[in-house]
Amino acid sequence: MQLYNTLSAEERAQLIEQAGENRLTLSFYAYANIENPQQFRDELFLAWNALDALGRIYVAHEGINAQMSVPASKFEAFRDTLEEYDFMKGIRLNVAIEQDDLSFLKLTIKVRNKIVADGLNDNTFDVTNKGIHLKAKEFNQLLEDPNTIVVDFRNHYESEVGHFIGAITPDVDTFRESLPIIKNQLKDIKEEKNLLMYCTGGIRCEKASAYFKHHGFKNVYQLEGGIIEYTRQVKAEGLESKFIGKNFVFDHRLGERITDDVIAHCHQCGKPCDTHVNCANEACHLLFIQCDECAEKMHGCCSDECLDIIQLPVEEQKRLRKGIQKGNLIFKKGRSEALKFKKERNVFEEIKAVKVAAVTQIRKKQAERKILVGTVQHYFTKAGVGQFLIEKEIKLGDKIAIVGPTTGDERVTLDHMMVNGQEVAIANEGDRMTMTLNFRVRKNDQLFKITE
Repeated sequence: MQLYNTLSAEERAQLIEQAGENRLTLSFYAYANIENPQQFRDELFLAWNALDALGRIYVAHEGINAQMSVPASKFEAFRDTLEEYDFMKGIRLNVAIEQDDLSFLKLTIKVRNKIVADGLNDNTFDVTNKGIHLKAKEFNQLLEDPNTIVVDFRNHYESEVGHFIGAITPDVDTFRESLPIIKNQLKDIKEEKNLLMYCTGGIRCEKASAYFKHHGFKNVYQLEGGIIEYTRQVKAEGLESKFIGKNFVFDHRLGERITDDVIAHCHQCGKPCDTHVNCANEACHLLFIQCDECAEKMHGCCSDECLDIIQLPVEEQKRLRKGIQKGNLIFKKGRSEALKFKKERNVFEEIKAVKVAAVTQIRKKQAERKILVGTVQHYFTKAGVGQFLIEKEIKLGDKIAIVGPTTGDERVTLDHMMVNGQEVAIANEGDRMTMTLNFRVRKNDQLFKITE
C-alpha cells in the first residue's frame, strides 16, 4: 500500500508535460474534530494519489488545510472524496485565478499539531466566537466607512506585492508574529472602530477574529473566502476591486495577478516589479523580487556570491550545501543584506490609501504548453556548444526552453542546429543535435518545445 511519493518533482513534471492535460489549482480548509489525524491522512493519500491529485496538505486534530493541483477531468471525482466526510460536505473550493499545470509536483500530506501555526493556546478562548463573515460587496462597503480599520493578516512578502487599499500590512515573517503586534497597536480603539481583516483564503482570519473578540474588540469582521473568493465575486458581479496588485500564493506560481497595478520594486535595481523568485543557488533559495533584466544579468541569483556558486559543477554545489538547513529562511526576503532595494516601513505611522505609481509594462506569465523533445548530453565550454539527444522532432523556428536545477529556464528560438556535422532544418528522434548557446547548460537538462 503506497502512502508516500515515489516520484521526484522532476519526474512528475515530465509526466504532466507529456500527458498534456489541463489541471486546476485550488485550496480549501475546514476546522473539525479529527480523532485520528494519521489515519485520516493515510485515507486521503490513498484516495488522492489514485486521482493524480498533488499538493501540500496539513491535517491535525483541529481540521485540514490544503493547497492542491487536480486534473480538470477528475475534479468531480476529487470532490466526491471530500463528500465522504461529514465536515467537508459542500465545502467551498477556492479555485485559483490563474492556472498553472505545474503549480504542485508532489502529494505531501503532513500531520501537524495545528493546521495553521498561530502560536495560540486554543483552550484560553472560545475559538468558535468568530467575526462576522462578509462577501465582496459588503466588504467594499465597509471599507468605505471612515470608522473602519482594515488589517492584512498575511506576511510581509505577501502584502508587499498586493493588498487592499488603506490596509495595515504588518512587517512580519509569520502569522503568529502579527497577532500581538496588531492587538497592542490597536488596543486604544478596539471598542470604537470596525476591525476588518483578510488573508489569502480565509483560514488565518477564522482564528484571528476569535482571538481579537476575546481581547475586547467589539466590531470584528472578516473577508469570507479571503482574497481568492473576493476576486471571484468581484469578476462575477462586476464590482470594483479594492485589492490592488498580486495575490501571493504558496505554490510554483508564487503569485496571481488581480489588477494591473504594480506596487512593489525589484530588490536588486529598484525598478517597478512584483515577480517573486527563489534564488537559483539551491543552498540559498532566498525568496525575493527580481525583474527580467536582473534575472538575465544575475541568472536568477540574489547575489554575486550565489552567482559564483551556480557556475560550479553540480557535485561541488551539493558538497558545499551538504548539512545546510534552509527551513523558513527562504521567506526572509527583504532581510538579506545582498538586496539593495529592500523595503523598510513602519506600517502604523498612518492609515490611508496607497498611491500606486502608473506602470505601463507589467510582466505577465503567458499560458503555454511545453513538450519534452530532448535532453542535454554534453556542454562544450570553450566552444559554447550544447549537445542534445533528440526524442521528438524539432525544426528551425521552434521556440524552445532548456530547463534544469541550476540552468533555470532559458528560452531561445531555434535559428541553427547541426546533426553529424551538417547544418539541418529538422532534427529527428535519435539524433544527437548540437547548437551554440550564450549560456551554460548541464547534462540531463531537459529540452522542451513551447507551443501556445
